[in-house]
Amino acid sequence: MTEATIPLIGVTGCTSQLGLHPFHICGDKYVRSIVDGVGGCPVIVPALGDALPLKRLLSSLDGILFTGSPSNIEPHHYQGAPSDPDTHHDPARDATTLPLMALALELGIPVLAICRGFQEMNVVMGGTLHQKLHEVGGYIEHREDKTATVDIQYGISHTINIEPGGLLCEAWGRTSADVNSVHTQGIDRLGKGLRPEAYAPDGLIEAFSVIDAKNFAMGVQWHPEWEVTKNPFYSAIFEVFGEACRIKAKLRGNSYG
Repeated sequence: MTEATIPLIGVTGCTSQLGLHPFHICGDKYVRSIVDGVGGCPVIVPALGDALPLKRLLSSLDGILFTGSPSNIEPHHYQGAPSDPDTHHDPARDATTLPLMALALELGIPVLAICRGFQEMNVVMGGTLHQKLHEVGGYIEHREDKTATVDIQYGISHTINIEPGGLLCEAWGRTSADVNSVHTQGIDRLGKGLRPEAYAPDGLIEAFSVIDAKNFAMGVQWHPEWEVTKNPFYSAIFEVFGEACRIKAKLRGNSYG
């Protein structure tokens, strides 16, 4: 790749209070997955809400990764019941990523959405979420063991069944894969215009794509960014996303003459 065709890929950030000061933060694993899994240049997108010129931002990007987060989407965005008082929310992220997701899909920017990003895509498309899967009944345990080491937390947890003929099956070439599981919330009602790509053994939708997307647009509930180069399935996801971003970068580079 020439420098002009190295894709610039947005990576969504969150807000956090560190000591006396507010910060915009992004997990290292997401930033490095763009470098290692795509060969792209990551650009962290701060959670500034209305202060961000979204169209101008997206016009300079060749793709965008919507990351996972310790926080959950505020349930009023999907007409959900009020969350428990101790639920971690990030209203600034909601105010940024929900309109950013909608505009990215409208403009045909390649999108890969992970965990919270997956849930954001579902909400943007009119879907709803279970706030606590473990209290619903009928689902396996999808949460990590918070007393375990991070390698165990992000280790393989269960198998997913991949739908034939979809983006994920095309990327992987098989109808099953093993994934990690580090989430409390999950899909309740699937958003309009989304096609299921994979299911957990309990029937929970774990991946989907946008049916009439103008470009690559897929969301996954697990964390393929984790040690992406060591896991062939995770690498396959980033490779197909990266290819869409590289094509976008080439077209953008050509437009500069």
